[in-house]
Amino acid sequence: MTVEADTRPDAADDTRRRSRVVLILLALFIVINAADKAVLGLTAGPIKDDLDLTATEFGTIASSFYLLFSLSAVSVGFLGDRIRPRPLLAVLALVWAAAQLPILLPATGFAALVATRVVLGAGEGPGYPLANYTAFTWFPEKRRALPSAVVVAGAAGGTVLAAPLVVLVSSTLGWRAAFALLGAVGVVWALVWLRFGGGGPYTARLGPAPDEPSRAPREQPSVPFWRVVTTGTWLGATFSAFAVMWTLALGFAWLPLFLAEQAGFSDTEVSGIVGLPALAMAVLVLTAGAAAHRLLRRGVTARVAQGLVGASLPLLAGVCLLLTTRVGPTALLLPLLVLAFSAGNGQTPLTNAAIADICPPGRRSAALGLSYALAALSSLLAPYVTGRIIDAAPTEAVGYGRAFDLTAGLLITGAVLSVFLIRPDRDALALLPEPPVASPAFGTDAEPSAKE
Repeated sequence: MTVEADTRPDAADDTRRRSRVVLILLALFIVINAADKAVLGLTAGPIKDDLDLTATEFGTIASSFYLLFSLSAVSVGFLGDRIRPRPLLAVLALVWAAAQLPILLPATGFAALVATRVVLGAGEGPGYPLANYTAFTWFPEKRRALPSAVVVAGAAGGTVLAAPLVVLVSSTLGWRAAFALLGAVGVVWALVWLRFGGGGPYTARLGPAPDEPSRAPREQPSVPFWRVVTTGTWLGATFSAFAVMWTLALGFAWLPLFLAEQAGFSDTEVSGIVGLPALAMAVLVLTAGAAAHRLLRRGVTARVAQGLVGASLPLLAGVCLLLTTRVGPTALLLPLLVLAFSAGNGQTPLTNAAIADICPPGRRSAALGLSYALAALSSLLAPYVTGRIIDAAPTEAVGYGRAFDLTAGLLITGAVLSVFLIRPDRDALALLPEPPVASPAFGTDAEPSAKE
């Protein structure tokens, strides 16, 4: 295995240009990923009416998306260290398309929806960690927070773009046509990616490479994987991501129904409102990524830049979610909902970069994939558990309140754990396969400081 890099001026310019193109394509990849998740919630009303579903049955369909999500994420995450990103991501996009297109058939009912959502989830599970991993191969250490933020912002773009388009297509051609449209978009992306996409120079590759540069001790993939996944940084980031993904799954599946059934908004108003958290998410994700990048360049420890700054965002989301069912005026409800379903995800690029920074390149894809897989288990539980809570409550309003309070508790707990556990500087040094000694190779790649 070799770590490729080319520092010639002309090669560096070409790398910078190519990195921008690849980053845009990866953001679009996540746009489609998010739109595929959002389409079910955006068409929830017509689907429930057409198929005569209870809240629990609809929650089962929403949860089925995540049945193989985690298993696929971790399995393909390990493959990401062995297979190049170009064919791997293209295959995932084609799986998405193959899962969406059959829904266009009129015979597709409850069982078929569950089956297609299971297949779609299996294809989408590895998408986000692999997109992050691929983005990281184009950027050196300490410059990964902002690229990760761009990829994460793609999820916001998916919801913003999908909401009005899905509602328009659903109202004119039927809810099934909205699923088929997204399937066609997935095919187009795969073709474009095969032409312009691929991995970058900061990556571990199989096989010998000419003019192999010397590698620093931390670039050697000799660190046992179990040591990576038992660090405080990995554990804290994973639990906080669990809470954030619970919130996102709740928002995708139930927020449109809450706005229509409890807040009294029309379908047209809902299509615009559900995009507001996505817009806020994009702003917060990019702002948090840029802030962390600036702090790290100024010499601030990664614990502060990635741990403490990141923890403030799910804390804000949790507090806002606690208040959403306790305020009356719509003027207060909407800002609280926007922050509750957006702020937590602002932490995501910081925790992703923190995990990437503590890992040797040969462990990075697997570490990101396993973290995402475990966190995504919350997405399997959240829609179904919410449906059960609503059906068991004396009224739907009480049910939504209980479900929102549970989610808020998870977010706040994740924020507290992030404060105490996420310490990338310390954990990166602890994972060095050799004791840190003064040498040219180590001096160029070492963390700026191990002080907390």
